[in-house]
Amino acid sequence: MKTLKTNPAIALMEIPPGYLNIMGYVDESEVNGPGCRAVIWVQGCLRECPGCFNPSSWAFEINQLIAIDTLVQKILANPRSEGVTFSGGEPFWQAPALAKLAQKLKVAGLNVMSFTGFRLEELQSAYAPAGAQALLEQLDILIDGPYIESLAIHSSDSLVSSSNQRVHVFNPALRDRMTWASNQTEIHILKDGSRIVTGYRSSQYLMESESI
Repeated sequence: MKTLKTNPAIALMEIPPGYLNIMGYVDESEVNGPGCRAVIWVQGCLRECPGCFNPSSWAFEINQLIAIDTLVQKILANPRSEGVTFSGGEPFWQAPALAKLAQKLKVAGLNVMSFTGFRLEELQSAYAPAGAQALLEQLDILIDGPYIESLAIHSSDSLVSSSNQRVHVFNPALRDRMTWASNQTEIHILKDGSRIVTGYRSSQYLMESESI
């Protein structure tokens, strides 16, 4: 339904308070930020960037509803968890819920990182999505800017996918940890038999979900 892609407010109103609409989740990754971390791919993005690896994340229709408290329990249940990464889709369309999730995890000592197609300046402006400032205040790391296929970086040690994107480290304690397995991919086999492939391939951070 194209209406939901062009007017996300309609679909976002259908998400119950205290819940997120997500595309996928893994509780242990080492290719989506520093250390071992959970990764949440939210559902919904307006940009439809050429070359995007996650076109199934564009639509704002309800995909998987999950309670914030359930995610907190899942993430904290893994003793190896050092943090969480928000990706998508566009995380800042669900900024209020993600800010609450991030706050709960930071109280427990985890760090929080997010990708976004917005520029930081846009998120700090009066025209930012609702709750953007609250989420920014919880972030330790932000990678901003849309993926631009013509500016793709074909390097296994790059932290960004295209040269227009920027890395903002808000937590000085993480400055010396801005290297991770960016030249590797992971394959996660879920209980229902579906498969998530995530990591860095062809200069894009990816989340590919399929059934096997």
